[in-house]
Amino acid sequence: MTADLALGTYRCRAIPEAAVRAAASGAHWIDTAPNYATGRAQDLLAPALAAHPSLRIATKAGYFTAATGVDAVNEGVLNQDQAAAGHSLAADYVRWQTSRNRDQLGRDRLDLVLLHNPERAHPGDRPALHAAMRDAFAVLEEAAAAGHVAGYGVATWVGLEEEAFTVGELLTLAAEAAGGHQHHLAAVQLPVSLVMMTPVVQALDGRGPLPAAVDAGLRVMASAPLHGGELPGMVDQELADLIRPGLTPAQACVLAVASCPGVTNVLLAASGTSHWREAADAVAQPSLTAAKLREITGVLASA
Repeated sequence: MTADLALGTYRCRAIPEAAVRAAASGAHWIDTAPNYATGRAQDLLAPALAAHPSLRIATKAGYFTAATGVDAVNEGVLNQDQAAAGHSLAADYVRWQTSRNRDQLGRDRLDLVLLHNPERAHPGDRPALHAAMRDAFAVLEEAAAAGHVAGYGVATWVGLEEEAFTVGELLTLAAEAAGGHQHHLAAVQLPVSLVMMTPVVQALDGRGPLPAAVDAGLRVMASAPLHGGELPGMVDQELADLIRPGLTPAQACVLAVASCPGVTNVLLAASGTSHWREAADAVAQPSLTAAKLREITGVLASA
């Protein structure tokens, strides 16, 4: 089945309007983070979330703005050096940020809290990274037990591809954090596109994070399907027609990601009505076959 379209608010220029449009189109998920839109994204989303209680929200803990860092220092959550880094997985910070996310979004219960690029915390030191992630997961398990978080996971750029952690290791860390109880690890978010093709190629061979996530019952959110808006300019009409005749290059790129085995949501930062409708029409198409995806990745690999 083709994956569902979800609103991604990174680089989204008109967040309130885009959220209302996404809700009206039947989208179920919005993805955000406390550092998006220079720290304003969550406040901007709150009215749409209040008006549409069925919308599900995925937010993050990890990166923060300089202003948030000052607040964290003033409240004794981070020290000056930690705040200067602009990123933290420290347990006290994750606990504080999760509570702050709830306040800013106006939701008593967050559907997903994702550790934001956790590989940034201890580059090259897997044991230290895994220990920090386990401690952060333990905080999120506490929040789940209190009814403040439904599930958690990771949003990564290169962590899975570079194997700073694997899906199997995430499951182990979550089980350890849950202390023998049922854990609440529920999702992974990673880039999937015709530029970032490794997860697609691996999935077609039954390898990599996507099949592992499927086997574990995890939601998979594909970020940057248009590679920051660059892909439609890199894909000509000939390649678009190879993917599915009649689609625009942007639609073809979105359909390719939405057809990737294991992907459940495609995050699109569509600020305009026409861009959102175009993408929605693409994911409404029948899914590409595995054979077609192999053909596409083969053509791109040889280009």
